[in-house]
Amino acid sequence: MILLLPVGLAACDRQSQPKEQANAAISGEALPTSGEAVGEAAGGEATGGHGGDAAFNYRLDRSKAGAPAPDFTFVAPDGSDMSLQDFAGKPLLVNLWATWCAPCVAEMPTLDRVAQTYGPKGLAVLTISQDMQGAKVVTPFFAKHKLPHLKGYADPENRFGFAYATGVLPTTVLYDAQGKEMLRVVGAMDWEGPEAKALIDAAMAS
Repeated sequence: MILLLPVGLAACDRQSQPKEQANAAISGEALPTSGEAVGEAAGGEATGGHGGDAAFNYRLDRSKAGAPAPDFTFVAPDGSDMSLQDFAGKPLLVNLWATWCAPCVAEMPTLDRVAQTYGPKGLAVLTISQDMQGAKVVTPFFAKHKLPHLKGYADPENRFGFAYATGVLPTTVLYDAQGKEMLRVVGAMDWEGPEAKALIDAAMAS
């Protein structure tokens, strides 16, 4: 399964990956190490970075718009199984990340503030780790970093990575309140920026 993992994790520095996770970064093309999300999927929109900061480089992809949210399970911080269907009726922001991915870590505080602002208004912000060590590394990460409005969900089997198949971490998918995909952000975005705010506002209005 590890050798078949399509998540090439191109937005992250492969040298920062633990050895066992690096084995999962096998793909058919050379991977960049700059933190930039490269290439453009069908239906994607090429988009620049933020303020010249290499940590925030991304593209928008609307090619899967209208697709239903996947129904497989992931692990909650208390060890229980959850699915996106547990948040039915709410717009969702689903962020795939890993503890060793520098752009992912840079993006996290902006997601925390989004959760602080929009969570009370009904948006569910789910940061789902793709670390294959699961809670073993996710729990210490959240203990170390001040992210009080996020929770350490884990997907050690990389089910979301297989399903989204972007080849990049971070990848974030926005769903409307009916559980249909609106778009995905491939790479790291400053979620407090004007473009991100417009995307979130559109999800909130769904």
